[in-house]
Amino acid sequence: MRDHGGNIDQAQARFGGLDWIDLSTGINRCPYPLPDLPAQVWTDLPTRAAQNALMQAARHAYRTDSSGVALAGAQAAIQMIPHLLPAGHAKVLAPTYNEHAACLRAAGWQVTELEEISALAGADLAIVVNPNNPDGRHHDPKRLRALSQQVGCLVVDESFADAVPDLSLAAHACDRLIVLRSFGKFWGLAGLRLGFAFAGPERVAGLAEMAGPWPVSGPALEMGRIALTDAAWHDQTCSRLRADVARLDALAQRAGWALVGGTALFRTYATPDAARAQSTLAAAQIWSRIFPYSPHWLRLGLPGDTAEWARLEAAIPGKD
Repeated sequence: MRDHGGNIDQAQARFGGLDWIDLSTGINRCPYPLPDLPAQVWTDLPTRAAQNALMQAARHAYRTDSSGVALAGAQAAIQMIPHLLPAGHAKVLAPTYNEHAACLRAAGWQVTELEEISALAGADLAIVVNPNNPDGRHHDPKRLRALSQQVGCLVVDESFADAVPDLSLAAHACDRLIVLRSFGKFWGLAGLRLGFAFAGPERVAGLAEMAGPWPVSGPALEMGRIALTDAAWHDQTCSRLRADVARLDALAQRAGWALVGGTALFRTYATPDAARAQSTLAAAQIWSRIFPYSPHWLRLGLPGDTAEWARLEAAIPGKD
């Protein structure tokens, strides 16, 4: 498996212990409360009506009338898109989520990773994650719409855009602009494996054909529909996350870590020695994320309850 957060089993094997707080991902640790689901979502094959109800909720939540398809996470779309178009030259705005480039290369694409958005022009396929993971860069939607006219097809991965809805291009999705959304991160239910791709009818039909007749489980269809229509929970969560981000940044400042960037669900800091910082936190059974391309970057998700915050506050060192 490629380098990812969420590898808590590896942390346990390396450092021991069972009572871990996993802050290595950007998954909300205060998840949407699980309701009692009807028995048939577990026992029956997912229906077309349930899929349509979920997509109606998703279009409303993501402010779009574009064609879309529900999939088993945004990751499913990332793996399918390289097969949706003839392999050519892809350009990826980097550093970013490593599955985009890896899946393209595995499908026979020539992939160039670039650091400036203007350099993506001319690609057969361009990839931008907005907000970006792990440095939190935001890209002007107007600039991205212009870029979509300078490439064969632009994929904008908005997996961390729930707290910044005005950043989204879902309303402008078309065959030249594919927009991906992740459900599990903001709603804290990553185990459901639910995500969405919005595009023009031709692209959506291609993705739906590759995904097969039941791309999303019955429980995920029902949970997604319920959660995405709960605007009050969304708004309350955004308010809490804003406060929690400020709290985490203050802790990092106490340790002498400089903010690289982040989103409402994670923060990335420049540390003197990221591996050492990770080990220090691991001694308190708190797992973080470091990156093979930077000896300094450390990423932390936001703790959940009061007990998690207390453990993190005790574990983060003060300035030497």
